[in-house]
Amino acid sequence: MSESERESTRRPIRELVDDRLLDELLARSRDEAGGLRLTGEGSMLGDLVKAVLERALEAELTAHLGYDKHAAAGYGTGNSRNGKISKTVQTGVGPVRLAVPRDRAGTFEPVLVPKRAGRVSGGLDDMVISLYAHGMTVRDIVHHLDQVYGTRLSAETVSRITEQVMEEVKAWQRRPLDPIYPVVFLDALMVKVRDNHVVHNKPAYLAVGIDTDGDKHVLGIWVPKAADGPTGEGAAFWRGVVADLRNRGVTDILIACCDGLAGFEDAITTAFPRTTVQSCVVHLIRNSLRPVPRKHRAAVAAELRKIYTAPDADAALDALAAFAGTDLGRRYPQAVRAWEAAWERFIPFPAFTPAVRKLLYTTNSIESLNYQLRKVTKARGHFPTDDAVVKLLWPAIVNIEDKRARQRAARTRQDGARTGYPGRLIEGTKTYGWAEALNELAAAYPGRIQ
Repeated sequence: MSESERESTRRPIRELVDDRLLDELLARSRDEAGGLRLTGEGSMLGDLVKAVLERALEAELTAHLGYDKHAAAGYGTGNSRNGKISKTVQTGVGPVRLAVPRDRAGTFEPVLVPKRAGRVSGGLDDMVISLYAHGMTVRDIVHHLDQVYGTRLSAETVSRITEQVMEEVKAWQRRPLDPIYPVVFLDALMVKVRDNHVVHNKPAYLAVGIDTDGDKHVLGIWVPKAADGPTGEGAAFWRGVVADLRNRGVTDILIACCDGLAGFEDAITTAFPRTTVQSCVVHLIRNSLRPVPRKHRAAVAAELRKIYTAPDADAALDALAAFAGTDLGRRYPQAVRAWEAAWERFIPFPAFTPAVRKLLYTTNSIESLNYQLRKVTKARGHFPTDDAVVKLLWPAIVNIEDKRARQRAARTRQDGARTGYPGRLIEGTKTYGWAEALNELAAAYPGRIQ
């Protein structure tokens, strides 16, 4: 029987619970002020969890002994029930005091509530990891569970629960990748990390790749070590990142779009000699407008628009020269120099039609993700280790994707549109206009897209 068939034949719990039992539980769950206590010690849900767990423990002991309670088959077996011990465990609805059965030989090892375990995993672990992914610190989680659910966990226990994420993170960081990515975007998220008793600002680099089907995937998260320099943008670091991509199966990247990362171009062209390194146009515009006062930004932005909307590279160079000769260009020469310094990495952009230009114009795909992640990391004063950075960012990425997926599903149910829309923000999200862009990329890079 399939899972869906089992689900359809399963009777709702409401049909199994007598109304008198519910009334009795409700009556017992009302506190002195007349309010209803659903969670916490002595609450209605706590009592239900207690009853279910104790019933399940009795069933486990019966399976271990091989005979039912008081059954004649147990005589002369050499082992029998030997009373119960009291034990308090933390659950998703608060602390629950259990009567755990035991056997005379001491060989019974409960599976549901293991010996020396102070909590029932599952829902509680998921709750802790969810709170952690939303940016709450370990101390915040301890306080939240105690205040809302009456569940008291130590900071060490919460840390051990969140450490479960690291196994998934390691598997995700090592997963095989596609051999070809037409476009890869790279950007950095700045975080504070303690290193040798000193807190440093460190970049956590994220890469989002678009595969040949037009689906976007987060390829990995990399945090540079102290030996890679204060910014981490060293040649050794980028050689390690590129080697990681190659070791996981990437054989070719058509275009790598980034914001002039020092050392990156040499590293990627060494590993992927035919890759085109493209500057993010939006970053170029921002760098150009940084020294410009607010009152002149609109006028300078209008001049810059003539550069990146030019029909070809020659026309773009003429537009840059024309801007340099204007009063604004002479007044703000830093804006001109920003384009001149990045010109070799910009000129691949004008060679494409609007379909590909729209794709390369900005790293919005990754910047949108970084914006969400900054809200998660903002609550942290600093991270104790580099691994702690990745341990937070990965579940946060999953949480962000799932949140957007739920929002899209709600809109689909509301307006009936976008049926079959993918359920991920980054992983698996389709790129708009990809068919036209792919055809142009295949013509520009013949024989490289399978």
